[in-house]
Amino acid sequence: MAASVSRTAVGRGLVPDEVDLLGRAHALAMETRVQALDDDHHPAYLHPGRTVLVLFRDVGVVPLVALCAAAVHETEDDHLRVGRDAVRSALGDAVADLLDSLPLPGDERLLERLVGLEQGPLLAALAERLDQLRHAHLRPDHEWWRAIHEEAGAVWVPVAERTHPRLADRYRHWHRTFGRRLERDLSS
Repeated sequence: MAASVSRTAVGRGLVPDEVDLLGRAHALAMETRVQALDDDHHPAYLHPGRTVLVLFRDVGVVPLVALCAAAVHETEDDHLRVGRDAVRSALGDAVADLLDSLPLPGDERLLERLVGLEQGPLLAALAERLDQLRHAHLRPDHEWWRAIHEEAGAVWVPVAERTHPRLADRYRHWHRTFGRRLERDLSS
């Protein structure tokens, strides 16, 4: 995945120093995953790289600091989060400060905090959450399924619709198909 992120970054015109910083962000995000996960095909293992690739492929031009923050952002698994001091030390103040601005799901002011973000941080938050949602069906907690589906419909889909057309399409598609899966699985 690291090679794919680097190749895509080069293909999108990032210069060597930028590719290096993004690679360090990805490597930092992977440190906790390498220690915690035995399966290198586990969705959480691949998450940092997939999040960056969503931004490159679906959005296009995204500020480097937002790409780096997206790589280390983690909204679901506390044990996979990178400590802010480690982010600041490895990636600098700009990435750490951006990361600090990103709200987590369940925040009582989630919608307000998301719409208050600048474009780069908002895109990072949307891409990271979209990748988490796309793999939610692999988690066994059906109550959690219901909660994330409800929150996505109330917050993440409308914010994506205001922010970027391709991300909005992907969020609407996920919300619709996951809603059908939720109905089917919970009615059985």
